[in-house]
Amino acid sequence: MTGQLATGWDPAQYLRYADERSRPFFDLLARVPASSPSLVIDLGSGPGTLTRTLAERWPDADVIGVDSSEEMITRAESESSFARLTYMCADVRSWLPPSGREPDVVVANAVLQWIPGHLGLIETIAGWLAPGGSFAFQVPANFDSPSHVVIRDLRESARWRDRLGEGADRQAGVASPESYLETLAAAGLEPDVWQTTYLHRLTGDDAILEWVKGTALRPVLTALGDDEAATEAFLAECAAALRAAYPAGADGTTVFPFRRTFAVGRARPAA
Repeated sequence: MTGQLATGWDPAQYLRYADERSRPFFDLLARVPASSPSLVIDLGSGPGTLTRTLAERWPDADVIGVDSSEEMITRAESESSFARLTYMCADVRSWLPPSGREPDVVVANAVLQWIPGHLGLIETIAGWLAPGGSFAFQVPANFDSPSHVVIRDLRESARWRDRLGEGADRQAGVASPESYLETLAAAGLEPDVWQTTYLHRLTGDDAILEWVKGTALRPVLTALGDDEAATEAFLAECAAALRAAYPAGADGTTVFPFRRTFAVGRARPAA
């Protein structure tokens, strides 16, 4: 994304904690009032795992998954089995719905945080909606948590700043819940905004590191590329700091608090 390090995505790593990552999606969708939409859009569809659940929930709808990662789209298409489900590799900042069609549901699950200045994009998406349509999104609200502070501090440290310092502070990429509510209302939608903190119990060695390797560490790993020595050195420093911040319990599990901001904006129904 503009203003950030390029991000190479690894579908397998992202799906390592698939159950924990998917729960916010379903909590978000539970507040979407659509009963029989004809067009559903999933922006930032990733490997398609959750996009397929949209096709299952609304089997009569055309469902389009959009993602900028070729790796993710390839994975999604390889596992797609719904005739009315299609995927497109495109930048969500510039993609547009099919000409002449207004989506009834637009979902953006954990994608807007990668787009600086996305309040303007929210206004644009609001203008796509059919009467009574909904735009639902959720973003992380934990950029002040140790999981992100550790990565930011390492990227800005003397050893790594020249190579990894650019875009290290991602907190500025996420707005406050109040800003999302105001933006949706200003765009003519009825807003519903809330926050939830999940307490994930993760298993395995260096569980927090394995989690962030699927998301927050992607810009770092992409920037380090094929430099295996530098990658191993950075990950070793990161792992040690994360183990100190999130010590494993006696049962071997690691508790990972994760706060998220949710929002659903609904367009006025037809008169």
